[in-house]
Amino acid sequence: MIEAKNIVTKFGDRIIHNGVNFHINKGEIYGILGESGSGKSVLMKQMIMLLSPISGSMKVLGYDLNSISYKDAQKLRQQWGVLFQFGAMFSSLSVADNIKLQLKEYTDISSFICDEIVKTKISMAGLPAEVGLLYPSELSGGMIKRASLARALVMNPKLLFLDEPTSGLDPIGARNFDKLILELRDIFGITVVVITHDLDSISSIIDRFCVLAEKRVVAEGSLDEVLESTHPFVEKFFKNDYAKRHFQKKRYKDEEECIVK
Repeated sequence: MIEAKNIVTKFGDRIIHNGVNFHINKGEIYGILGESGSGKSVLMKQMIMLLSPISGSMKVLGYDLNSISYKDAQKLRQQWGVLFQFGAMFSSLSVADNIKLQLKEYTDISSFICDEIVKTKISMAGLPAEVGLLYPSELSGGMIKRASLARALVMNPKLLFLDEPTSGLDPIGARNFDKLILELRDIFGITVVVITHDLDSISSIIDRFCVLAEKRVVAEGSLDEVLESTHPFVEKFFKNDYAKRHFQKKRYKDEEECIVK
């Protein structure tokens, strides 16, 4: 679904990526992890054509973004949805009108059908129908995440990009959001790209992920595969006392659930 080869990114004299490589398979939930400033969000913006690397290639759904035509770029944009870290909803529009924007931009369906689609997506995101009448300023942080997710799903995308989807949520809200993403992937077969630092998300819903450090990918694979890495950043992030306790607790919980089932 997505393939990055030898991506080099610079802002002025500052090198962000220096030969980044990874691939994302169809139908998986793929994570991008790294310390602050490692260029995680920059990679996502390159995948959705908001930024371009200095060199290297980024292919999305078979299209080479270095040479894609305007017509194909417009077509490609309709095949993904994006949930930005802080929602990025237009404050002057109601939730329903925020969700409806892409339908009005890219389709010629009737206003009635538009409204029905919006109601369906609001429900899919786990929100009551009346939320559509509210404005972003009237929503809690968790509701903004879900409303933004509804907007990202409105065009029935093949790809879903999530930038720190559980940041700012309480533990229960974060786990419920993870569960929702997993259900959407399993039901609709969406490929999901997640930027996250959340150990629960990494251990419970992510199939594979890459770790950025030293301006490149230093580990990629399943959690078990990444844990085999001896890179200092991987050691620091995953093998500290807190992480060890977390994964041990998670393993015990999974075993208990298996016994119950």
